[in-house]
Amino acid sequence: MIKKLLVFTRKSMKLTILIGISIFLIICAFVLFFKPIYSVTINGEFVGYSKDKSKLQMKINNYMEGEDEENPNVAFVQVENQNLPQYKLCLLKRNVTTNDDEIFDMVKQAGIPYYKYYAILEGEEEKAYVADFASAEQIVTQLKEKESTNIDKISILELYDTKLAEFATVEDTVAALYVKKVVQPKKVVTTGKVNTSSKVSYQKVSLGINLIRPISGTITSRFGAKSNIRSSDHTGLDIAAPRGTKIKAAAAGTVTFSGKKGSYGYLTVVSHGNGVETYYAHCSKLYYSAGTRVEQGQVIAEVGSTGNSTGNHLHLEIRVNGVAYNPQNYLY
Repeated sequence: MIKKLLVFTRKSMKLTILIGISIFLIICAFVLFFKPIYSVTINGEFVGYSKDKSKLQMKINNYMEGEDEENPNVAFVQVENQNLPQYKLCLLKRNVTTNDDEIFDMVKQAGIPYYKYYAILEGEEEKAYVADFASAEQIVTQLKEKESTNIDKISILELYDTKLAEFATVEDTVAALYVKKVVQPKKVVTTGKVNTSSKVSYQKVSLGINLIRPISGTITSRFGAKSNIRSSDHTGLDIAAPRGTKIKAAAAGTVTFSGKKGSYGYLTVVSHGNGVETYYAHCSKLYYSAGTRVEQGQVIAEVGSTGNSTGNHLHLEIRVNGVAYNPQNYLY
């Protein structure tokens, strides 16, 4: 009985070994001639094979999430479910051709990209578009720094659209939106008294002081000149210069008149003692009122074209005891 059992056991072991070898050989044959691969369909239609389902699907997911190096403004891509790939695992011969890139391109063709960018608004109106939030912030910051009067109306709006807008530069947008603050000129208050006699002398007298040029410029009308724009001989010297040019006191003294005076326009008069005075007329801006002490070279006014004037210039007079003398005997 024991002998028969041993014989049966030996035969069973041989059979088991043979079956194991057969299964191993079959598996080796499959591995040698076949490989697991994914069959891919889109909208129920076969489109090819993928060698790596996970890699292909990750690439598609990244694309749908807007990870596009060629166009960083893509926020996301909308792809309908029926246009997404479906996978089925199968065993095919090893020489089968996969086409992951073609499948990805099919998904891209079916996708609708949505672009993200920013609009610069003035009130409710979209005035310009920029690619990123940093540029939008720069525009708002620069308008604040320039004190644009419309800054309270300027805002940033995040937009998503299937079409990309035409972008403007930060510099062009700031230039287009900037509204300069209008500063109302201060009302000129007239102070002091002034002698505007037309009495002139062509002699040269000693002033007892040294004068400096109030401005640099071109002489356009000389002392004593006659003109149809004035009723008497020219009592001073006209020096043309751009509006706003700073006018300096020709010598130290005290302002005795500051304000509007007929054909002189805005006029400042400085007394230097011993009856010597200098007149600065047609100014656009006066810095000091009567009674103010000024030093030689101190800015006291700005060139303008107020009063009886045909252009921006300084009308300079030198008077001694009310009589006008030729400034070119002492300056220019």
